[in-house]
Amino acid sequence: MKILYSCLSKSWGGLEMYTLTSIQQLLKRDIKVELICSAESRIHIEANNMGIMLHPIKASGYFHPVITIRLSLLIRNSNYSIVHTQVSKDLWLLVPAIFLANSKIPLFLTKHVGSFIIKKDLLHKLLYKRLTRLFAISTAIKNNLIETTIVKPQNMIILPNGVDTNKFDPGKVNGKKVREEFSIKSEEIVIGMLARFSPGKGHEEFLWAAKELSKEFLNLKFLIVGEPSRGESEYAEKIKQLARNYELVNLIFTGFRGDTPEVLAAMDIFAFPSHSESFGIALVEAMAMKKPSVCSNSEGVLDIAVDGETSYLFEPKNASELKAKLKLLIDSKDTRNKCGENARKRVIENFEVESVTEKVLKIYQDVISEAS
Repeated sequence: MKILYSCLSKSWGGLEMYTLTSIQQLLKRDIKVELICSAESRIHIEANNMGIMLHPIKASGYFHPVITIRLSLLIRNSNYSIVHTQVSKDLWLLVPAIFLANSKIPLFLTKHVGSFIIKKDLLHKLLYKRLTRLFAISTAIKNNLIETTIVKPQNMIILPNGVDTNKFDPGKVNGKKVREEFSIKSEEIVIGMLARFSPGKGHEEFLWAAKELSKEFLNLKFLIVGEPSRGESEYAEKIKQLARNYELVNLIFTGFRGDTPEVLAAMDIFAFPSHSESFGIALVEAMAMKKPSVCSNSEGVLDIAVDGETSYLFEPKNASELKAKLKLLIDSKDTRNKCGENARKRVIENFEVESVTEKVLKIYQDVISEAS
């Protein structure tokens, strides 16, 4: 089996990171994978560092005749079994390229983000009609696809992103080093969030809850983990200024961290206050690390967290309710431990990356068999 992946995104977040995770899982199984990516993007740099076979291109917008011809030659001459893109916009290049290559190769799309645009016009119909299978990472995304595209529901498969529970294993990872790095005392309760600095991730609500909770509890530390992506630096500075306005001396901005399991291990409670989320891989990683969580009850989160079992859910953008739900976990170590145990169990049963990868491979093999 030989697969051509595509991810022409220039951003760097969960979608791009999980694209590389998926490729690594396939490579580990001795499946050949090559990646089309945007030249000089972060995913280009990271994939190159991993030794992934790359086809970097420069393509902004939708129509690129020269690049389309180059891709058609690549598809015609490389004997791929499947083309699988992680970004729907890439279809504007891939579908014409496959057509020019006169290829019947199966085409897959994983849909990570919902759309408010109705894609039932003639051009979109031609693009989506060419899809062999469409993966939706959550129920919310599948429902969005049914509303906005012409793809038949029977050709859509809910396939959540997976997490490596061996890497994210609290039995193997210790948070002591990170706590020492930030001078966090053993008796202090650490509440953290991990997200790109992007509007809608809930930083404002998290900071307000931190301000109010700090009036009631003297043993709290708050961590905000992450960095701004392309074009988001102004928003990041706005959030840091808000923290200064609140005089949150017990708040730490860690910046980007490459040691995510260790950072999560240092936390006692995980907050996921996103206003709207198609899935939430950071939440799954925290749950794998046995972290109790407080999450907004938005869209894809409902496929992951279970209210009262793994987490407490609150209404998106409701900072007061976020604060109240965090207080429930601050007040009860037993509840934190119970939710943490339930959380890891749920991840192992539903979001283990090895199981997700095996499911993908089975679908690949079935489609290839049908086509032959």
